[in-house]
Amino acid sequence: MSLKVNLIQCDVVWADPEANRHHAAMLMRAAQRGDVYVLPEMFSTGFAVSPDGIAEDMVNGTCTSLEWMKDMAAELDAAVAGSIAVREEDGRCYNRFCFVCPDGNCTVYDKHHLFTYGGEHRHYTAGTARVVAEFRGVRFLLQVCYDLRFPVFARNKVESPYDAIIYVANWPTSRVGAWLALQTARAIENQCYVCAVNRIGADALCKYSGGTMITDPYGNVVAQCAMGEEGVASAELNMEALTSFRKKFPVLNDAD
Repeated sequence: MSLKVNLIQCDVVWADPEANRHHAAMLMRAAQRGDVYVLPEMFSTGFAVSPDGIAEDMVNGTCTSLEWMKDMAAELDAAVAGSIAVREEDGRCYNRFCFVCPDGNCTVYDKHHLFTYGGEHRHYTAGTARVVAEFRGVRFLLQVCYDLRFPVFARNKVESPYDAIIYVANWPTSRVGAWLALQTARAIENQCYVCAVNRIGADALCKYSGGTMITDPYGNVVAQCAMGEEGVASAELNMEALTSFRKKFPVLNDAD
C-alpha cells in the first residue's frame, strides 16, 4: 500500500488570506493528483509573531481558511494540511496545524515549541499534546517549523507510533542549512518518511528560499522543489517497504 503526498512550495502575500487561498488552490489543482496536499506554515497570511490583524476568529470551531481547506479536500478527494493563525473565542491565539480529510473531518495540532527568539510565545498559546493523524492507512505526526529542532518531542514511540512526519514551516534562508540537515536526521532516527514544506519569497523581516522535500527512512531525498522557486514535491510513501525495513533493522525497539 502506498499514498501520494504533494508538498506545495509557494510564495505568500503578507496578510492577504483571500489572495493566498486563491494562489494555493491554483497550484494544488495544477499538481499531479495526490492523496495529501501540504501547504506551508500560516499559508494564508505569512508568519506573524503578532496575531493582531492576522489571526482568524474561530466561531463554532471553524474559520474562513479552515472552511476553504474543507472545500479543497472535498474537491480533490484528498487530505489538505497546513497551519493557520487562529483566535479562539476565549481570546487565546494558536499557530494551528489543520489536517483536513475529504469528508470534512479535521485533526488539529497546536504548535508546541513557540519561537521565543522571535517573540511568538508572547502572543500565542503553546499546544501541549503531540498529535498523530491517520489517513488512508498512513499515520502522520503533525509538526510546525521550530518543532524540527526538538527530536525528543518527535521521537517515534511504541505508545504513539507513526509512519511519517509532516513539517510545515516559514524557515528563513539564513538558517536553511539546519532546516535541510534536521529533516534527514528526523527521518533516519525515527525510521520514517519526513515530508517538510517551506515557503519562498520574503516578508518584512526574513527571506525564504524553500528547501521543501520528502525524505525516506534511509535518509534519501526522494522528491524536492528547486530552491527559491514555486513548485510541488511529489512522492509515494510505500508502507510495505517501510514495514519491511523496520522488521529487518529494528532500531526503534532499542530506543530510549
